[in-house]
Amino acid sequence: MKTFSILVLVLLGSLLTGCVTTTPYDYSAFKASDPRSILVLPPVNQTLDVAASYSFLTHVSMPLAESGYYVFPVGVVEETFRENGLTDPDEIHTLPLERLNEVFGADSVMYIKITQYGTSYQLIASDTRVTADATLVDGRTGDLLWKGQATASSTEQSNNNGGGLVGMLVVALVEQVINSTTDRSYQIAGLTSGRLLSSGMPNGILPGHRLRERQRQ
Repeated sequence: MKTFSILVLVLLGSLLTGCVTTTPYDYSAFKASDPRSILVLPPVNQTLDVAASYSFLTHVSMPLAESGYYVFPVGVVEETFRENGLTDPDEIHTLPLERLNEVFGADSVMYIKITQYGTSYQLIASDTRVTADATLVDGRTGDLLWKGQATASSTEQSNNNGGGLVGMLVVALVEQVINSTTDRSYQIAGLTSGRLLSSGMPNGILPGHRLRERQRQ
C-alpha cells in the first residue's frame, strides 16, 4: 500500500510538472530597439517539399503588418537578391548584416526556418503539418530581439472518432482526396504564419509602433 501511494505521488508530480506555464519571454532588447520596419529574408527550407519556402513567404506580410510593422515587400526583396545573383535562402541567411543594412536600411531583420511542411498519409488518418521558427535581430547591431516557433496541423479540425473503424477509414480517404486535389499545405502555412508572427500570441512578437498608435486613438 505504501509503495502504491508513492507511485501515485510520483505520477501526480509528473502531471503537475507538465502543466507548468511557459516562462515569459524577456523583451528587454526588443523594447530597447523598438523596430518599426522588418526585412523578412526568404525562409530556409529544411523539408523535402521544394515549394515550402515560397509558400510560407507569401503569408508573412499580413500578420506582421497587422501587428503594426512596415514590412519590406517580399517580392521586391526577393527580386533584389535575384538581381544580385542570390537565389538560395541558405546563402542569403549568411549575408553580413552590414550589407543588408546598406541595401535595405531596415530596423530589424527576420530569419525564418521551415522544419515541417507537407502531408503524411497513414491508414486511418492523414496529417498536413507546417512548423516554422523565426528569429528577429536588430538591423544595425545584430542583437537578438525575439525568437519563436509555431505549428499548425489539419488534424486540429478533424474528428475521426465517430462511426468506428469503417467511419475512420472513410474520413481518412476523404481527407487524402482533399489533400491531393488542393494545396492543403499552403492553407496550413497561413495558419502557422499567423500564430508565429501575430502580436498578442503567448511569448509572441510585440505590437509595433503603428498598432500602438491605433490602440491609443
